[in-house]
Amino acid sequence: MASIKEFFVSNRRRLAESISGGLVVVSAYTQLQRSNDAAFYFEQEANFWWLTGIDSPDWWVIIDGQRAKSWLVAPVVSNAHQIFDGSLSIEAAKRISGVDNVLSQDEAMSMLRDLAKKHSVVHTLGDPAYAEHFDFILNPAPKKLWNVLERTFTDVQDCRLELAKLRAIKQPEEIVAIKKAIKLTVEGFKSIKEKLPELRFEYEVEAEFSYFFKKYGASGHAYDPIVASGKNACTLHYDVNKDRLKKNSIVLMDIGVRLGGYAADISRSYGLGEPTQRQRQVHGAVQAAQKEIIHLIKPGLLVADYHASVDAIMKAALMSLGLLQSVEDEATYRRYFSHAIGHGLGVDVHDSLGQSLEFLPGMVLTVEPGIYIPEEGIGVRIEDNILVTQQGHINLSKALPTSL
Repeated sequence: MASIKEFFVSNRRRLAESISGGLVVVSAYTQLQRSNDAAFYFEQEANFWWLTGIDSPDWWVIIDGQRAKSWLVAPVVSNAHQIFDGSLSIEAAKRISGVDNVLSQDEAMSMLRDLAKKHSVVHTLGDPAYAEHFDFILNPAPKKLWNVLERTFTDVQDCRLELAKLRAIKQPEEIVAIKKAIKLTVEGFKSIKEKLPELRFEYEVEAEFSYFFKKYGASGHAYDPIVASGKNACTLHYDVNKDRLKKNSIVLMDIGVRLGGYAADISRSYGLGEPTQRQRQVHGAVQAAQKEIIHLIKPGLLVADYHASVDAIMKAALMSLGLLQSVEDEATYRRYFSHAIGHGLGVDVHDSLGQSLEFLPGMVLTVEPGIYIPEEGIGVRIEDNILVTQQGHINLSKALPTSL
């Protein structure tokens, strides 16, 4: 297996090949304000990390496919910030990433002006897909770099899709890392499930997971954890996690660790006390549907056919519960199952599958059917992480039972 440094070197080479030896310049994220003079905990832009392994803000990477060389560009760090926060050294940056050299900002701008004489086109990151639907402000660093490049090059092009296609097919070392993240998350679920009878509030459950992950060396949660009891589970991205755990209700936990740069994403719905017959019915319908949906996954399966089969399975589940009367009633169907069946998984918890029309070996995706009935205060989701193989699939989180 390649070393960590060789992994990033190979990723840069593969990206350069995918754009026929062109020029790529990509920015890390910048740090964002949390309060008056304090920043939020920093989390790196996934493409930049995949290309460099650098986990610090405001760096750039320049990849010249014609010469098969790459350089990191170090940010300017003031003496005050160096004293208070420290910074990544040039030696460490080269050791982690395997680049040919590290440049200053001035050296980088001079190099880019020279490269513009040989490359009329430069590739960088545009806005994420569906950014117009986001309810938050994009990190400004990629756009800032885009504007810099526009002043230097004739044509600036987005290479986000090329990166997504490469990242969609996980390399062996990536699958190992994902398996480790999933294993730690599964162990966390098993440990906390045993403690559930002792816990009183949603935030106590979150705290137990946070402690468990940190205790075993993880950087923390891969996303804001969801611990939603009773009707809270009907809010899909509920992350307030402050209410009392309601006796004789279901608590939905959507949790995943970030470990070694990769994310897990698992959901389970557990009964608090003795579940009612209706709760068992709803949970059983989701459990059966998920098993049937996972069984569909294999290489070559068209994504469109997969979604059509998922709709048929989920509609049948809703009809069995008396929630849907006709398969033609899309509005009611989406009222009780209102999200996608899954997404890619990797460095990003919502990794792209590169707009592929079919499932391909090496893809890792989630399968997360759910049924949400606000008027009954019941929300159930069961989510596992699936690797597409040459023969079919492997459920990487199968070690965690889906029982109520």
